[in-house]
Amino acid sequence: MKTRASVLTAIGAPSPYARSRPLIVEELDLRGPGPGEVLLAIKAAGLCHSDLSAIDGARPRERTPLPIVLGHEAVGEVLEVGAGVNDLRAGDRVVTTFVPSCGHCVPCMEGRPALCEPAPGYSAAGTLATGGTRFSRGTEPVHHYVGVAAFSEYTVMARNSLVRIDGDIPVEVGALFGCAVLTGVGAVLNTARVKAGEAVAIVGLGGVGMSALLGARLAGAFPIVAVDLHPEKLRVAGEIGADLTVAADDPDCIARIRDATHGGVHFAFEMAGAAKSFDIAYRVTRRGGTTVIGGLPPGNVQLPVAQASIVAEERTIKGSYFGSAVPLRDIPRFIALHREGRLPVDRIAGEAVRLDGLNEAFDLLASGAPLRQVLLPTS
Repeated sequence: MKTRASVLTAIGAPSPYARSRPLIVEELDLRGPGPGEVLLAIKAAGLCHSDLSAIDGARPRERTPLPIVLGHEAVGEVLEVGAGVNDLRAGDRVVTTFVPSCGHCVPCMEGRPALCEPAPGYSAAGTLATGGTRFSRGTEPVHHYVGVAAFSEYTVMARNSLVRIDGDIPVEVGALFGCAVLTGVGAVLNTARVKAGEAVAIVGLGGVGMSALLGARLAGAFPIVAVDLHPEKLRVAGEIGADLTVAADDPDCIARIRDATHGGVHFAFEMAGAAKSFDIAYRVTRRGGTTVIGGLPPGNVQLPVAQASIVAEERTIKGSYFGSAVPLRDIPRFIALHREGRLPVDRIAGEAVRLDGLNEAFDLLASGAPLRQVLLPTS
């Protein structure tokens, strides 16, 4: 079959992307699903900083072969299933996940599918977990970003990269559960296990940081401090649950947070993937507290930490990848919480964009857009 897709053709193109056009809309050939695979019509896909990192080459060790169809946070409708897929059928609504769980490696068997051992290999090769690619332009293969490739009208994915959901959630909201919500809310509930009344700081208010804020509110954290460089993001954070908002470039940023939280927060979440934001997060964490790193920085970024403070203050520094999520468990329960009004993900869903507007949309994302932009590829 044919599909229109936004294809990344160059890494490290100069900004603005509206001028350099690293993403080109093309008509590609798409083979149908093989064994263990599913053909999807993509209904909506969120724009994430991970996609931006693939465009600008900020994380070179994670580069995948070109050309490639980006997009990893999406909701789709099942059109056709391959052999051996017996639990999905045409018309089902699914959320995509970018870490397909093999179910057999040690982390998967320990209940930690976010750390599935074979998954990084598929991502680096730009293939599906079931092997190979399904997109092509003529005889040239076109690769799949982290096994999802959601910036396309249609895509083929491995069955174990999908979670079935009910169809009553608006697609522009449902898409965010595939990355932003799992990563942000999961960092709070799964990685840190924040308790009611514990003080929390969120440093970096992209889609993941905003989701972490929603997760902290859900957990009953108090006070919740939101930190970012952009005034508009701080305004939105105040509207959705932050008790205190502080500009990251305020010379008194750290002192203000420590004073407001009586010596520092129990948990600080670094969600920007930058050394400066980690420095703030670590310095506002109280003695005996935990600094959780959920933002992925460039590979050459090192932690600026005095080792003695970790020992003398019994500090914990903890990584959180994909929100330590178990997607089959977490996506349905987070959607149920959203449906009951306790996890208002709709408050962080931003403007809709089209395939031919993605270059401009990534310019906006790079400039600090406060809400999660959502691609509607078939509208």
